[in-house]
Amino acid sequence: MGSVAALVRPFLSRMRWGAALCGAALLLAFSAPPTGAAERSDIVVIADVKGGIGVAATRLLADAQARARRENARYLIIRLDTPGGLVSSMREIIQQILASPIPIIVYVAPGGARAASAGTFIVYAAHLAAMAPGTNVGAATPVEMGGLPGLPKPTEPARDEKDKAPAGTDAQRKAMNDSIAMLRSLAQLRGRNPEWAEKAVRDAATLTAEDALKESVIDVVARDLDDLLVSIDGRKTMFNGSEHTFATRGARIVAFEPDWRTRLLGTISDPNVAFLLLLVGIYGLLFEFWNPGGLVAGVIGAVCLLLGLAALATLPVQYAALGLVVLGISLIVAEVFTPGLGILGIGGVIAFVIGSLFLFDPAAADIDISVSVPLIVAAAATTVGLALFVIGAAVKARTRPPMAGAEEMIGMTGTVVAWNGLQGRIRVHGEMWSARAEQSVEPGDVVQVVRRDGLTLKVKPDERRP
Repeated sequence: MGSVAALVRPFLSRMRWGAALCGAALLLAFSAPPTGAAERSDIVVIADVKGGIGVAATRLLADAQARARRENARYLIIRLDTPGGLVSSMREIIQQILASPIPIIVYVAPGGARAASAGTFIVYAAHLAAMAPGTNVGAATPVEMGGLPGLPKPTEPARDEKDKAPAGTDAQRKAMNDSIAMLRSLAQLRGRNPEWAEKAVRDAATLTAEDALKESVIDVVARDLDDLLVSIDGRKTMFNGSEHTFATRGARIVAFEPDWRTRLLGTISDPNVAFLLLLVGIYGLLFEFWNPGGLVAGVIGAVCLLLGLAALATLPVQYAALGLVVLGISLIVAEVFTPGLGILGIGGVIAFVIGSLFLFDPAAADIDISVSVPLIVAAAATTVGLALFVIGAAVKARTRPPMAGAEEMIGMTGTVVAWNGLQGRIRVHGEMWSARAEQSVEPGDVVQVVRRDGLTLKVKPDERRP
């Protein structure tokens, strides 16, 4: 027994040492920070967001964040210049910023840029907000609170203070209070000025870069990117529940460029472009139905119509107004095919104009997203002009003296498709005919119809052509 115990004791000792080493390795593995969290590269990705905030801007930011993750970037800078945009897209961008795995810096630049309306919310949501000299922020009042463009605000009779009700309808007060609550919550989250946030929504207040710094709306005023990286180096902010110190000195800037899909989406999601694509698509298909066989108008119309519908899917469309636009075009087309007193045409023009004016919902954005009035007038005039042209051609055709079928073919020209000896096949007005001639011709020659014998045409070389 003693000899057995002596043999087993070293083996058990080695097992205890092995278990201890495995436990230490597991402890180190679980206590080590995730890969990339402590070993971020010195790369800072920068993405430019210019123009209205919409679906394209949302996609651009999502792609920029994906690029930053691939580069294991330390920070993402959004260089912002916007007049505002869709409320739904603004909220989605804010959610992306709040859920970002790396700190996001919003930089309103270059000089002359602005962060108005939805841009103010994005500035407040940033982990660090900066502005260039000569920029401004604010004017975050929902656009429907201001009434119709160009019209004075309605006046109310004088009342005692105790009898005054809050300005605006229930829907307007709801929209304003919702915007105020959201901006104040972002201010409290980021330690920014909540009182001015409320003024920006309620009174459309604005601030220059220097004033925004004094009012604790932003953190830094920087002339350019290099100045920004130097200015924020060493600053502290709260990130994911803990204090984070910015380390930007010597960082490498990597510019993010959106792909062609994002650029295309940004182009067609403009209300005026979407409206034009829709009209060109409808006109192209109508022209193809009116004169089938060309295919060019049909293909262009189908492509433009699909692009227009894709653009409308990214915009807050009022479908009743869209129905009026389609109804208006339908009535004008009906007037073309059944010309009468013009009642259908006049009704179609009225429906088309009214539908175009109210095509997009203004309450869904904090900037004007309506179709421009000059474009609507031009589109209506073009539609009426095309209708009058078609009606005129139809009237001219009706007033032309009737001709027999055989006589109508005489004098027409066609192109030789195939020829053998003194007979072959020709194409006249898109139709194939058997033909014969007194002299030989070659494929591709232009011939003139002299006589029609049943289904065969007698032709001769067109002497009017060289």
